Amino acid sequence: MRLLMRDAAASGGPVAAVFASGHEANRNGDVDYEFRQPSTFYYLTGFEEPEAVAVLRPGHKEPFVLLVRPHDPQMAIWVGTRAGIEGAVQRYGASASHAIDELDEQLPKLLAGMRTVYFSLGADERIEKLVSRSVAQSRGAGQRGGVAIERVADPFPFVSQLRVIKTAEEIATLQSAIDITGAGIEATMRATKPGMHEYELQAILEAEYRRLGSPRNGFPSIVATGANACTLHYTSNRARVEHNDLVLLDTGAEVDYYGADVSRTYPASGRFTPEQRAVYDVVHEAQRQAMAIIAPGVRFIEVHDRAVKVLVDGLRHLGVLDGRTAKLTKDGAYRPYYMHATSHWLGMDVHDVGAYREGGASVALRPGMVLTVEPGLYIAPDSDTPRALRGIGVRIEDDVLVTRDGHRNLSVGITSDADELEAIVRG
Repeated sequence: MRLLMRDAAASGGPVAAVFASGHEANRNGDVDYEFRQPSTFYYLTGFEEPEAVAVLRPGHKEPFVLLVRPHDPQMAIWVGTRAGIEGAVQRYGASASHAIDELDEQLPKLLAGMRTVYFSLGADERIEKLVSRSVAQSRGAGQRGGVAIERVADPFPFVSQLRVIKTAEEIATLQSAIDITGAGIEATMRATKPGMHEYELQAILEAEYRRLGSPRNGFPSIVATGANACTLHYTSNRARVEHNDLVLLDTGAEVDYYGADVSRTYPASGRFTPEQRAVYDVVHEAQRQAMAIIAPGVRFIEVHDRAVKVLVDGLRHLGVLDGRTAKLTKDGAYRPYYMHATSHWLGMDVHDVGAYREGGASVALRPGMVLTVEPGLYIAPDSDTPRALRGIGVRIEDDVLVTRDGHRNLSVGITSDADELEAIVRG
């Protein structure tokens, strides 16, 4: 709201922002997909029901208006109670509330007198038509000496500025999600035995999430064994765990809409083979060095560049690449074995909002930002590499908070030490 007020002052006129909730979606027959509110709508309103609209009007006598589904006693018997028009005010702090069925009538009224309207085009077809109609109607008001809507703009940059910097409360919630994720990963490691299937490990992992209070995952769990770990977003999770397989878990529990994103790779047998350990140590060192430089003022891309340097050196020592590190890096010779970025923002979305470049340069890190650090090496079974390395996939990922004096690894309690991983699996 403060950013909108700043824009109103700069533009010399009143502004409003319109945000749409999610909609229920049919899966098959009379079964719907599980509903999760879009992150931004929940971030701004705390409202979890579908078919709602929020209108923010800073400086207005009714600055926060919600349009929601009314309470329906008959539907309550089947699916539970709704907050309703009264609950939107009493429970969610709206200045005023209306029935969503009145949207066509109410939204033009709520936007009357505004010079700028913030709305993401393409977000909701019905609202987009109403905003367009309001713009057209306001032209007549402008000709009669009233206020016309002069600009329709995307609110995404404003919301991103807010969401990319986490408050203390957000960090605490994210820490809870990470701690639950750690408990699930450890329970899975302890239960892992050759002969099991990936889906059995997934069941153990996610059962622990539910047991500890996470209602859902932040994203589909990746449980990849053997060469499946060389597929970055492998989610079929159907293969049998073989004795000498590595197991790659890339997973995150969600708590109050904030989700973790942690990856661990460990030997199913409780013992790395020498080749697996050599690859693992390279990735682990790349992560250690990349994480070590995180501090305010460091450019986002520098974290990736540091990891790449270590990975290229490691690929040379493994006999995968031949040549000078600088030239191999410049030529992208490492990309068949490391094809993704080292970091992304983390928060309500696993790939959270926030710019990666500002003013043509990589964004500088600031306190309150949370980013992943996740180097990896993926040596495909059909690659032209030493035979003993083929089919090895390793990724190690942690969630890191930028602090005023450096950084804090929020997932430090989830061990990535190779010896400790072996002991947990054996133990």
